[in-house]
Amino acid sequence: MSLERDHLVSPDAEPDEQAIESALRPKRLSEFIGQGRVREQLSLVLESAVRRGRPPDHVLMSGSPGLGKTTLAMIIAAELGMPLRLTSGPALERAGDLAAILSTLSEGEVLFIDEIHRMARPAEEMLYLAMEDFRVDIVVGKGPGATAIPLEIAPFTLVGATTRAGLLPAPLRDRFGFVAHMDFYDVAELEQVLRRSARLLALGLPDEGGHEIARRSRGTPRIANRLLRRVRDFAEVRTEGVITRDIASAALNLYEVDAEGLDRLDRAVLGALLRKFGGGPVGLSTLAVAVGEEPETVEVVAEPFLVRQGLLARTPRGRVATASAWSHLGLTPPPDAFGATAQRALFDDPGQGP
Repeated sequence: MSLERDHLVSPDAEPDEQAIESALRPKRLSEFIGQGRVREQLSLVLESAVRRGRPPDHVLMSGSPGLGKTTLAMIIAAELGMPLRLTSGPALERAGDLAAILSTLSEGEVLFIDEIHRMARPAEEMLYLAMEDFRVDIVVGKGPGATAIPLEIAPFTLVGATTRAGLLPAPLRDRFGFVAHMDFYDVAELEQVLRRSARLLALGLPDEGGHEIARRSRGTPRIANRLLRRVRDFAEVRTEGVITRDIASAALNLYEVDAEGLDRLDRAVLGALLRKFGGGPVGLSTLAVAVGEEPETVEVVAEPFLVRQGLLARTPRGRVATASAWSHLGLTPPPDAFGATAQRALFDDPGQGP
């Protein structure tokens, strides 16, 4: 199961919430905001394929959750005028699961596999042949008497998405003709996203209100749109509905999103690291137990943003808080917080902490 970055909306969102999220997705490449270099490169790949009348090369997109990988997959299908088939890596547990999908694809159809690095190995090996030769080998029988029957499949375009590109095996990565990395958005780009979403939702969003939401959105359009909907709820219930800077700030404070974009889990991780372990170093498992979360949740959900904000460092000896972390929580560091012990934790070894 994938981990959600935004804790304000659960993964099991109500149908109305899902419909709103779907409505806010751009439908064409010209409507997509941000990722300028990726958009330009992708537009060339798609336009060339359309002119040649052939499916484009397979596409791999990597980047953190919420940056638009699924949206771009939908846009690719729309720009090609082809249907889109969606699945995910964890759902492909056996080669037969993948064969069932591949054998029913129509010519030119776009197959989107989210979290492609989590595919089972048998399915992954079948995908190699399908991507290169547009065929799969169906194995009939077991043991020495097993027979591989080749099955031709229609030419298709695979769009893979991953949040952990380093876990993709090289043979799979090398079979993609176009590889794109999705970067975090800056505040100005998120303001454009919010203006578009506010227009679609018929909301009054002055520039200062949009700026306040954008700067707390962790560089992620999905989070920006979710925060906008929560601020909308606050504005409709407690004010006249116009989202000013003060209203946006009050709403986000109520939902425990602070001025730097840190949420409850982020502050819990920093608080435990500072108050219980003196700023570290401390191991991931110990830190996760201290905040009552699974280690994977802390590592995948909280840590990337804390590291990017310069509040936490991952070292060979464990997680270490920076001077900015103490300042952010308004705490005074102990005398040796940045002395010899901390310096050794940071520079003893080039590897990654436990």
